[in-house]
Amino acid sequence: MASSNHRRALITGASSGIGKATALAFANAGIDVALVGRSPERLQDVTSKAAATGVTAKSYGVDLADLAHVPDQMRAIVADFGTPDILVNNAGMGYTGNLIDTSAADWQQVLDLNLTSVFLCMQAMVPLMRDRSSGIIINVASIAGTQFFPGWGAYSVSKAGLIALSKTAAVEERANGIRVTLVSPGAVNTSIWDTDTVQADFDRSKMLTADTVAQTILHTALLPPGAVIEELTLVPSAGAL
Repeated sequence: MASSNHRRALITGASSGIGKATALAFANAGIDVALVGRSPERLQDVTSKAAATGVTAKSYGVDLADLAHVPDQMRAIVADFGTPDILVNNAGMGYTGNLIDTSAADWQQVLDLNLTSVFLCMQAMVPLMRDRSSGIIINVASIAGTQFFPGWGAYSVSKAGLIALSKTAAVEERANGIRVTLVSPGAVNTSIWDTDTVQADFDRSKMLTADTVAQTILHTALLPPGAVIEELTLVPSAGAL
């Protein structure tokens, strides 16, 4: 286990996929982790595996789509775990459907989780990071935020908004010692493709793996304080998606 001077990371969407892989990658690098997710059972499994590396690992069952409670829940996590040095905003949902057929409720659900919950998590953590004049925020977006595909309108809009949010925060917080990184992967072979809100038939064997994305996130987090990767696009080398 590499030494990290007991740095702390808060990772959302940590019970599966990219979030789970990132939690374990950080733990193996010696970074204490606060893991946020909606599934207490799956989250506890990831937490146990992270703790087995010797770091402090805690799980927090939080539904980030319940926006009204996000600020209080973030404050409660900080009170229990401490101020994170690294915030990884990974929680999100997939959604397919032509724009003309997307209900206002579905549209709002996608924007609430993929964009507004990230905004609220950042609002909760940035003042604490400012107090330390240091901090890293890593937001996981998607190539769908800049490349557009039929049937992915609501998802693309949410990720385009996340890109704008990240880039604006990067320039606003640079003088405060806070580094903001935007990671936009191509298609990743995770359980998002098995969810009820996604109807798509792709060759998942050609997609990125969650572990590959997680190692990229870890790399950006381990950069020395004088450097930052502000935007990174990661796609499968086979050129698919």
